[in-house]
Amino acid sequence: MPDPSRRRFLATLGIAAITPSLARQMIESPTVAGTSRSTPASRGVRVRTITAGVAMERGLDREAVARALEMLARARKRFEAEGYEVQTTRITMPPVIAALDAKGRRAALAPIADIDAMVAAKATVCSLGPVLTVDRADADLAPWSAELVKATKSTFFSAVVASPANGVAAHAARVAAEVMRAVGGAVADGKGSFRFAAAANIPAGTPFFPVGWHEGTSSLAIGLESADLVRLAFAEASDVEDGRRRLTERMTAELRAVEKIASAIASEEKVRYGGIDPSPAPMGAVSIGAALEALSHVPFGDAGTLRACAVVTEVLKSIPVLQCGYAGLMLPVLEDKVLAQRAIEGRYGLRDLLLFSSVCGTGLDVVPVPGDTSIETLTNIILDVAAQSVKLKKPLSVRLYLAPGTKPGDAMHVNDPLLTDSVVFRA
Repeated sequence: MPDPSRRRFLATLGIAAITPSLARQMIESPTVAGTSRSTPASRGVRVRTITAGVAMERGLDREAVARALEMLARARKRFEAEGYEVQTTRITMPPVIAALDAKGRRAALAPIADIDAMVAAKATVCSLGPVLTVDRADADLAPWSAELVKATKSTFFSAVVASPANGVAAHAARVAAEVMRAVGGAVADGKGSFRFAAAANIPAGTPFFPVGWHEGTSSLAIGLESADLVRLAFAEASDVEDGRRRLTERMTAELRAVEKIASAIASEEKVRYGGIDPSPAPMGAVSIGAALEALSHVPFGDAGTLRACAVVTEVLKSIPVLQCGYAGLMLPVLEDKVLAQRAIEGRYGLRDLLLFSSVCGTGLDVVPVPGDTSIETLTNIILDVAAQSVKLKKPLSVRLYLAPGTKPGDAMHVNDPLLTDSVVFRA
């Protein structure tokens, strides 16, 4: 999911606010929705996202979305009054699109675009949730997804490729690969890639995008940007165990403070409090790569990286607050300056990221690969992540950035101030 304005990113993407959500308008920045990254937050963490889960009484319920937008505006003001920088607000929906056939999906494009315009006007982003939830072929989904990306600015979506009940979904993995190719070529510079991910064992209530989705009564959940908190805790540590202790203390204090505010808002709004995803999301110079290096004392990707990843994840899991979502380590290559630089140096590759996901992580997030990567290769990458997710019983996802006209090893530049130059990975 850079600095000045994820909101601008979403705006420039035509999204309007994530990635954790829209890819970026929501994803943070001072331009589109009035967030200013140049002014440091007065608290120890930033609120990456306040996410409202919307219960829909009928199909794509526009009125329910409108009510959620009003709630998010109040929640933002509350957090800002408490000294927090709120980077994005987001809405997740139940997977109503997944219940439709091809004809029904096509008919839904107009109401989706209407909701998208309403959400974008409030500098928010939204997720349709998974548009495929069963393990079957679907030849229409990829072209429909391309039309969806063209017709909207702030809408994200996913496809289920593994679940606790059914394990790995091989047919759905191929459909997800077809969708990746389609959305990667739908708009300029491959930026449609930001809005879709293959989702493996992703629970409802996840506040980060593109995989966020909702079920049950309306809810409120929080995602944080806390990579700098991790770095500072480790920089002060005398050894790994001291780093673990310092991070636990800092993270516990910060998350409890956030939870107190969020649960109070949920109570006042009469919605369910869904919890906090403690994943320490990075952004540009606020680097999780730098944090891990502060503990391991080696460049990210070198021996020692896996242990550092494991320590962070163990601490996150131990924090005594209500948790939701990934609750793991995010390693988004194009959104983290240190991760991007270490990729340029050739210190790690796509398979290494999969290895690190075994002890932490969200899977593969905004990893640049050639735009002409075959459907077969994309399918196999998705199946690898799905198999890992099922074996380890953890939520993982695959969001690859299909860079048009590139080959492995090429310099990677996305014309957006919120992203970091890197290198194209070998798929």
